Amino acid sequence: MSDERKPLMYLVIGATAHFGRQTVEELVATNAPVRALTRTPERAMLPDVVDVVHGDLTKPETLPAVLAGVEAAVLVLQYGMDVAPLLAAAKAAGVRRLVFLSSGAVVPQTERQPNVIAQYHRDVERAIESSGMEWTFLRLLFPAINSLTFGMQLEGGDVIRAPYTDAAFSAVHERDVAAVAARILTGGGHGGKGYDLTGPESLTQAQQVQILGRTLGRPLTIEDLDPAPVLEQMSQFMDREFLTALFGLMAKAVGKPAPVNDLVEQITGRPARTYAEWTEDHRADFAG
Repeated sequence: MSDERKPLMYLVIGATAHFGRQTVEELVATNAPVRALTRTPERAMLPDVVDVVHGDLTKPETLPAVLAGVEAAVLVLQYGMDVAPLLAAAKAAGVRRLVFLSSGAVVPQTERQPNVIAQYHRDVERAIESSGMEWTFLRLLFPAINSLTFGMQLEGGDVIRAPYTDAAFSAVHERDVAAVAARILTGGGHGGKGYDLTGPESLTQAQQVQILGRTLGRPLTIEDLDPAPVLEQMSQFMDREFLTALFGLMAKAVGKPAPVNDLVEQITGRPARTYAEWTEDHRADFAG
């Protein structure tokens, strides 16, 4: 009788969202056995080698089959999602390691967080810490993909209007986040760590628009908007508490450089991609 074992799976939860999809692709590139959880497998459009399975975090009965044979999982969660059923199912299935994509708004070792974004993510972190599984948290604040919101405005001209144009961010490329997640997921060695991932430079929103303009070959300009009416308008379509917290984080980023570190390079062995590289990678997203 053969004693060969079926390779343990690496699961990506949130596999069709930003960061999740890129993590799947990073894992595929290393020939790791990858499973992707999605509520709509027929629309996943992931590489053929990926084990795409139906699962729904709001329906715990779908989770045991998804988690069977999983060694480690990366969690890309929708804001507000209840993580308790997933953690219970993962523990029962014998999952050993979790990598959670958290928020850079979190203040570690603090019970009461400064806003609802930080509070939600820290509550999830605490639940994971209490699960008994090995964990690593990747905390992001204003990743580069936030700039995709500029795209709709550029369809009508070369002016981008936004509040807090002098707010500075060290925007990290989603590919770098995915590379970090994949390295930790498959290699371990980062248990019990919380990493604030950044890009390699601090740039204001105005500077980001200048870089984007050079990439697109367009004379882009940016106009600063009063945050109050923008918040009111957006609150008609999005959670007001979430938006208030988001605007508060942006306000705090005005007039001072954003923190920058080399954690991406330390973990992956490759320097973090610049914002200019991000704009090149997303040129097609602004082509309309």
